[in-house]
Parts: sequence; structure tokens; C-alpha cells
Amino acid sequence: MNARERFLEVMLNFNRDVCPPKWEFGYWGDTINRWYEEGLEKKNPPRIPERISTPTASLYNPCWHSIKGKRLPAGIAVIGGGLYWPTQGFPLDNDVRDMLGMDQGQILVNVNLLFEPMFELEILREDDEYLTYVDIDGVKRMFLKKTGVIPPGIEWVIRDWKTWEKLKGERLRLDNVADRFPSNWQDLLKIYRNRDFPLVLGGYPHGYFGTLAQLIGYEHLFYNYFDAPDLIHDVQHTFTELWIAVYEEVLAQTDVDMVVIWEDISAGSGSMVSPAMIREFMLPYYQRLTSFLKEHGVRIIFVDTDGDCFDLIPLFIEAGVTGMYPIEVSCGMDLVKVRRTFPRLQLMGGISKSEIRHGRKRIDEILQPVREVLQYGGYVPFGDHLIPPEIGWEDFYYYRTKLNDMLG
Repeated sequence: MNARERFLEVMLNFNRDVCPPKWEFGYWGDTINRWYEEGLEKKNPPRIPERISTPTASLYNPCWHSIKGKRLPAGIAVIGGGLYWPTQGFPLDNDVRDMLGMDQGQILVNVNLLFEPMFELEILREDDEYLTYVDIDGVKRMFLKKTGVIPPGIEWVIRDWKTWEKLKGERLRLDNVADRFPSNWQDLLKIYRNRDFPLVLGGYPHGYFGTLAQLIGYEHLFYNYFDAPDLIHDVQHTFTELWIAVYEEVLAQTDVDMVVIWEDISAGSGSMVSPAMIREFMLPYYQRLTSFLKEHGVRIIFVDTDGDCFDLIPLFIEAGVTGMYPIEVSCGMDLVKVRRTFPRLQLMGGISKSEIRHGRKRIDEILQPVREVLQYGGYVPFGDHLIPPEIGWEDFYYYRTKLNDMLG
């Protein structure tokens, strides 16, 4: 069985006799830099994509290319299979995968789910420390080159009803859905239709909290839930209808294996939004979207959120979601508790990435919950987010070899 077949058998049938795909969520750039110095063979190193195609694949692309040199930017993500690709201008790992005998990862359908036409990239200011620019989603960002992490917004594209109505009229129409597909769409379709990997729709930054936080800004969004609820509902309704229109066109041309809704709605102490607010401002739109997807044969619908999201899981299940990841143990999530409480919830992740640095004894301990949860099925184990640079190659190699052996 190839990676796609195994993924579907594990997720849909909870088949405990099938080896789940051997993936990692991914690695920070500085982690890969360190590992090359410590013994990882550099045969096919990660390459930052040059071409800007859609917001799905190419947000932040100018940031990564503004850092010169042979090393990867410290704060870039290098995708390890458990996170879909292409996304956010991130490069794809090959060397870790090949050295450890891991599987080809998820591929994301590259289609524009934000603004069409996209905004023109505009470099406003650049020096040795900072890059200030307007990205293809219209958000002005400031990138700190030293840390190299995803840059925060400093000016938002949705500021009030006036800016929103202008966006709707100019860039969120439903009469030009065909323009949202990249120029190489026919070539991509051939790959999608003849695949041995899981094919994913959605992803970053598309969700009912995530998209609004991306385009309005977190602080402004929290105020607007109270000060401008009609605006929030209109944004949610508009994107729901847009996504359904685009997904309908995609699904008319190829099937997909999974939809991922990106939220990052939780932090270390729980959700940033109350259950009541989720029920009012998100749940109806979730149910509209997930009903459409299930009617069109999509049986795996994941929410991607970091942090402690345990209390939100019943709401997401009510919304029509079938799976959650990355089950961030580092923020207090208990993998075994999640599985016992929600025995048919599809899961990925769930291994504390930060604990790997403590060596073999601790690695053996953190893999024990994985062994138990694998007995239920419906689970693909990997680190609960990007593997940080504190993790040396020797410890990671031991951890991943032990996990691969456990999977079979």
C-alpha cells in the first residue's frame, strides 16, 4: 500500500493493522541547519520556491528570499509531510525523509481561496534588519530578518465596512472562479488524478477564526465581535460561499482525500475565543461548509489548531469536523485523554517535540502514549509542531527510528 492508501485505511476504517504514514509535521530552518552540521547527509536540501502562484502557496515568499546566504532562514518551516505542501513559501524536506525511510507527505491543491485578483507585492522599505512590504493578500507586514519567523501584520486589509465592501466588489466575486486556478492547473491536475499521496484542500490561512485574524488582526477582530457583529457575519458568509464555489469546481475535476480548516484558535491556556462566540460567529458557517463537503464525498475534515483545544473538540465535532491536529502536548493536551474521550475522532501529531532533547530515556517515555493510541486506530503520530533547533540530530534520529519501528 502506498502512503495515500495507508492514510485512508487508517483514518476512515481505523484499521490498526495498517502502518500509518511515517511523517513529521516539519522542522524549523535552524533545526535543519544544525542537523546538516551534525550528520544529516546533504543530498537534496530544502529549496525555497521562487515562483509566486496563489496565496495558498506563496504568502510570505518575499521574506524568505530577503535573507541572503547558504543557510535556511532560522524561522522558516521546512515541511516534513504531516503539514501539507505547498504553503506559505515553505520548502519541502527530502533529506530527513530519505535518510529515515519516511513517506511522501500531503500535497495541497494550489488554488486561490482569498482575493482575485491578488494584491501586487510592494516592497516599502528594506535594510539589513527589516523588510516592510505589502503581501499578495493586501496586508502590510514587517519582517525581522534576524529571527526569520512569519512576520506580523502592521496594517490590515479589512478595517471597516467601507474597506470590506470594496474588497467584496473588486476581489471576492463569484463570476470569475476560473481565474483562481494557477496557470499550470492542467499539469497539476494530471498529478492530482494519478497520485500516491493524500491530496488536501484548504489549509493556511483559510478558516473561520484564522482568516479573519489574518486579514483584520487579532485585536481588531476581538473588538469587532462586539462592536461590529454584522461585519463579522458578512465576512464569514462571503468566504463560505466563495470556498464552496471554488471547492465545487475543484471537486468536479478531481477528488480529494482531506480538507483542512486552519484556525490556530487556541494558545497554551485554552481557546482565544469563548464557546459562545464560536457558536454564534463560526458554527453556522462550519456546518454549511462541512455539509457541502460531505455531500461531495469528502470524509476527512481536519481542524489545524495549536494550543490547548480540548474544550473546543465537542464544538468542532458538532460543526462537522472529523479530525484534529497537531494535538499540542507541549501546551497541555493529553493525547490519551483525547482518544479515550473521543474514540472516533481522527488524530495526527500528539508527541511533545520539546521533550526529544532530553535523550533516549525521555524519548522512550513520551512514545508510550503513542503506543496506546495506535491501538485505537485513526491516528498518525508525529511531533506536535515544528521540531525546534534545541533538538540535536542524534536524539531526533533515535526518536524517529523508535517511532518508525513502532509503526511497523
